[in-house]
Amino acid sequence: MPPEDLRGRNPVAVLAALFIVAVGPVLEPLGALLAIGWARLTGTPLRELGFVRPRSWAATIALGIAFGVAFKLVLKAVVLPLLGAPAINAAYHHLAGNTAALPGMLWLVIVGAGFGEETVFRGFLFERSRAWFGAGKAALAATVLVSSAWFAVVHIPDQGLYGAVQAGIVGLVFGTIFAVTRKLWPLIVAHAAFDVAAVFIIYLDLEERAAHFFFG
Repeated sequence: MPPEDLRGRNPVAVLAALFIVAVGPVLEPLGALLAIGWARLTGTPLRELGFVRPRSWAATIALGIAFGVAFKLVLKAVVLPLLGAPAINAAYHHLAGNTAALPGMLWLVIVGAGFGEETVFRGFLFERSRAWFGAGKAALAATVLVSSAWFAVVHIPDQGLYGAVQAGIVGLVFGTIFAVTRKLWPLIVAHAAFDVAAVFIIYLDLEERAAHFFFG
């Protein structure tokens, strides 16, 4: 089979895409590397995955960090408490004051989650959906919903129900932004900033204070 056939709707192409989407959340950032490798192999321009060079890297980084941190604080202090989520994230509470674990976790959330998850769940998955189902509004809306649902599901094993709820909300917001802009770098920065903020809230043992900031 010619490599370019992997861009089609044939069974091998579909299985290859499903493999990348399945591997992405398990072996971060391997899924992203596979997606980029798939693009190179099939002659797909990386811009079709959303890798569009920003007009200003400084502005993209600054706005991405600001948005990601603000988004995390809103979810932690407002949205999740309203949904009944516990103040403490039990899955990652071991990070509280754990300086030794900090470098590895920061690598994981910046490279694995920020770069890896955005490349797979937004860039690659949206490109494949557009190729298979078209770029109409209904197809795009369905892609946002399906990608958000899958993004939520893969967070259940290590983060439980409320981690999945948070991931689903993030998927809806980031998916909608990507559907409109088709630009991945701002979301990579925002996702990394979101997770880094989450890590430091836990590391500094500020979870309860943040969760009870508005709803004591």
